[in-house]
Amino acid sequence: MGYPIMLNVANQSVLVVGGGKVAERKIYGLLEAKAKITVVAPTITTGIEQLVADKKLIWRQKTFSPDDMKEAWIVIAATNNRAVNEAVAKAAKPYQLINIADDPERSNFHVPAVVRRGRLTIAISTGGASPTIAQQIRRRLEELYDDDYGRYIDFLYECRQWILRHVRDEQKRKALFKAIADESFCKRGNWEEEFEQLLENAMKEEIRRKEE
Repeated sequence: MGYPIMLNVANQSVLVVGGGKVAERKIYGLLEAKAKITVVAPTITTGIEQLVADKKLIWRQKTFSPDDMKEAWIVIAATNNRAVNEAVAKAAKPYQLINIADDPERSNFHVPAVVRRGRLTIAISTGGASPTIAQQIRRRLEELYDDDYGRYIDFLYECRQWILRHVRDEQKRKALFKAIADESFCKRGNWEEEFEQLLENAMKEEIRRKEE
């Protein structure tokens, strides 16, 4: 049983060994997380070529050697050659996070199927049992949590920052957090107006208490 975590890989060195479609899919996810990516492969897909041209990553046009791993914090072996992937696994240091695409048992982390909606991230993993099932669940969740829900989560973030800065009373904070996170609040859709009304009601209540 794995221990789920969210890693901040922004500006962290990531090595991807392989230049095929599997590597390309891994790379797009890493770019979303703002990782510093180096690809080692004799050939790469046209998609990766475009990323190289756009200076989104570094490509070393060569076969893998253990020296390629020196600066990497995260290493992903995504070639279609099991011997190469095995060589990557053997070269990994204890402090490195490594994912072998065709050998979950040799990996110390797995990349889940992911749904992203703004600040909302939902990860689905079957622990290597069935990536196909993980993708099926991901598609269901994408329908359940659409782009509007992503905007709602972004709205909640902005509200939370405002409340933390301007509302001193702990009980009032909790009440506001609970109100804007309520499912009915989300479904009504008029989030900004509803939030302003909640704040106005809170102010009226405070004034009433002071007068008492």
